[in-house]
Amino acid sequence: MDTWSKEELDKFYVADDLHISPFREDGVTYGTPTWIWSVVVGDSLYVRAYYGQSSSWYQAAVRQKAGRITVAGMTKEVTFEPIDGQMGDLIDNAYRAKYDGSPYLNSMISTRARSATVKVAPTPDVHQ
Repeated sequence: MDTWSKEELDKFYVADDLHISPFREDGVTYGTPTWIWSVVVGDSLYVRAYYGQSSSWYQAAVRQKAGRITVAGMTKEVTFEPIDGQMGDLIDNAYRAKYDGSPYLNSMISTRARSATVKVAPTPDVHQ
């Protein structure tokens, strides 16, 4: 399965506890879990790096393209894909809706953070 279920997306939509752990350089060991904001747009999950492309978790995610997330009581093996272009406007709107009133919102929809947007997808189940 390489798409999220409706139940998972519903949990992600309201969750504020996503921790991301891209693989380290060895491609086997998970990095230190980092708490980040997440949003759902359509049937996809997206995250952004507050400090932009210089964020260590972002660099690892782009380099390794895989790892795991922990969110809403679930731990999931995932893949990471950098996103840019027009999708960024929809993701900005999702951040505005979910985190309205937060003093960090403007930073999360800034050019810096927007340049470090990642689509998070479930790793296809190879055990079927």
